[in-house]
Amino acid sequence: MMDPKQNASFDGHEDVVFVGGEAQGFAGVIAVHNTALGPAAGGCRIWDYDSADDALTDALRLSRGMTYKNAMADLPLGGGKAVIYRINTDRVEAFRSFGAAVEKLGGKYITAEDVGASVADMRAIAGATSHVAGIPKEHGQAGGDPSPMTALGTFVSIKALLGGSVQGRTIAVQGVGNVGFNLCKLLSGEGAKLVVADVNKVNLQRAEAFGVEIAPVDQIHAVSADLFSPCALGAGLNAKTIPELAAPIVCGAANNQLATEADGARLVERGITYAPDYVVNAGGIINVSAEYLGEASDVVEARVRAIAPRLLRVLETAKSENLTPHQAADRIVRDKLAAARKG
Repeated sequence: MMDPKQNASFDGHEDVVFVGGEAQGFAGVIAVHNTALGPAAGGCRIWDYDSADDALTDALRLSRGMTYKNAMADLPLGGGKAVIYRINTDRVEAFRSFGAAVEKLGGKYITAEDVGASVADMRAIAGATSHVAGIPKEHGQAGGDPSPMTALGTFVSIKALLGGSVQGRTIAVQGVGNVGFNLCKLLSGEGAKLVVADVNKVNLQRAEAFGVEIAPVDQIHAVSADLFSPCALGAGLNAKTIPELAAPIVCGAANNQLATEADGARLVERGITYAPDYVVNAGGIINVSAEYLGEASDVVEARVRAIAPRLLRVLETAKSENLTPHQAADRIVRDKLAAARKG
């Protein structure tokens, strides 16, 4: 694996730790991007990458994204992320070993569920460290699977962008895993028409309960719809797909939706409204933060619903200052981080 500092996505990370090995039966990366606002928090992603260097790049990009997401959501947390790209032993044992690696960081990094991970995995991690969230708590306490809150934040953002109602609107949803499924449930419940795509047939079968139309994975972005909602992996908005977009609004839960900085400008040139992903998809980390801080569950939903007005303020800033939406969001976050460093 390459030196992290030589990776184009390094972006001044505070720490990058390679974890696992043959003895532990797994391999992964923990990336700590920024701790100016608090301990670095971000989930653990399990994915089959083409190479270890691809896993490193994803960890770095996701970690930076968590810094921006947590700061934008006004959480007392910095940004970090972990990816595990190989497990060749008992899964419980692998996650206990991963938990031991998290513990060695002394609280600098807090982990939780992400793509491919589960509540059971978090319980295994908790056997080796207290720096983990996403574990069900007793009644009244925040905790458990954060994906429903990620979906709720995305849902309220979509409603705000569509004038307060999704009734009769067509929404194209790319990816109906945990977050995408919960989003479809909310959208369907308020009368939206859904077109969905997913590489996983089981996910598609589960989504059929909402009366969805199924589109090919490579065509979902080009479906004629009122709004396109990317809820799969990142980099889906790029030089190839943006010219093919058939919806005037993009708002989804996927991380790092823009493949490059230039793609934000491409969307503006096409007259497409883009909701910056880390503003929209903060519901999960808001839930994780409340769990880690021992807060009550009833505070979580109010914070998640505050995502929608925050998004509209970002879009207003972009318009008034002649910035792309992601540039406006980034500038707001950089100001917060600078203020924290001065403080």
